[in-house]
Amino acid sequence: MQQLLSPFTSYPSTLFLLNSHSFPPKRQFCLRDSLSSYTPPKMASFSGFIAKSQREMTAASGDTRGFSTLMEYAGKGGLDVGDEMLVLLYHIQYACKRIAALVASPFNCALGKHSGLTGVISGAGDSDRDKPKPLDIMANEIILSSLKSSGNVSVMASEEDDAPIWITDNGPFVVVLDPLDGSRNIDASIPTGTIFGIYKRLVELDHLPPEEKASLNSLQSGTRLVAAGYVLYSSATILCASFGSGTHAFTLDHLTGDFILTHPSIRIPPRGQIYSVNDARYFDWPEGLRQYIDTVRQGKGKYPKKYSARYICSLVADFHRTLLYGGIAMNPRNHLRLVYEANPLSFLVEQAGGKGSDGKSRILSIQPVKLHQRLPLFLGSLEDIEELESYRDIQQKVNPGYEV
Repeated sequence: MQQLLSPFTSYPSTLFLLNSHSFPPKRQFCLRDSLSSYTPPKMASFSGFIAKSQREMTAASGDTRGFSTLMEYAGKGGLDVGDEMLVLLYHIQYACKRIAALVASPFNCALGKHSGLTGVISGAGDSDRDKPKPLDIMANEIILSSLKSSGNVSVMASEEDDAPIWITDNGPFVVVLDPLDGSRNIDASIPTGTIFGIYKRLVELDHLPPEEKASLNSLQSGTRLVAAGYVLYSSATILCASFGSGTHAFTLDHLTGDFILTHPSIRIPPRGQIYSVNDARYFDWPEGLRQYIDTVRQGKGKYPKKYSARYICSLVADFHRTLLYGGIAMNPRNHLRLVYEANPLSFLVEQAGGKGSDGKSRILSIQPVKLHQRLPLFLGSLEDIEELESYRDIQQKVNPGYEV
């Protein structure tokens, strides 16, 4: 797979079929097979150069603290999340590095043709626009493989699978995830992301059959989350996580292969000046939501400044910006999944001082009843969310079925 990153390597193409005996036959290229044994190489990067320079400067000045990696910060010298959680975290971040390489590969556009994965998995209730893409399925397999290798996960529930997977009887943790959010926009190089939540296994269910206990373990309330996070694949690869003591973000340094702590103890501003929503759907919204948007963008709300719209149509990217700058990221219709998306992101925003709501109730207090249960989602600054909720009628009931 390292040959994939070489600018001097040529590959067979269906566009140019040569019928000459002058060239020896070439083995058919398959991205899936190559990725199965792929270990991301250590590549030079400007961020790595800066980090190295800063380490040298801090050492010269007598400052021995340097920089914390994700594993150091979560380990005994930092948050001390425990050995089992630390092992699980190592395997999650390793899987996400592989996904980052997959997303950035110039060959991912050929994955659907060469992998034979199309149609293998179909998440419950998917519309045509939300059906799994080959990259979704590859990301799902990468994470499943890493969770199995960790030895610490009993159940994996994924947006891409119809039912949760029972991995082992002895794993202390349950992992729920969206392996590759926003993948339908990947051909346009729009940011994508991975979202995950971690629960403890419910040992009182151990006597049940595997299928039943896998389902019940996956349907825990968000209040029982012990950790959650997302990985943003964009101009930088950023892993943002919380273990119940604040929200912290780490940026991947391609020189060392480490996630470096760049945003410790994130605090979302109590109020922002940005709303993130697809307002092309304005005329399908209820009166309360339309009134709120009209009010804040005219600067007539409780915050006397005009709000601006910023919308990427990638949940992780819109949420990441909101977490740093404040404001609201929302989807007012029953579209986003409670288990895989709403609960983990609400956990993160609450740990940063914000709020997650379905427009009426706190997200983390909602008890899931179905694995692929959908709901409206409003995430952001505490004062912004509370002002929005005061308009009451903000959940979109009309859903004509959008094609874009």
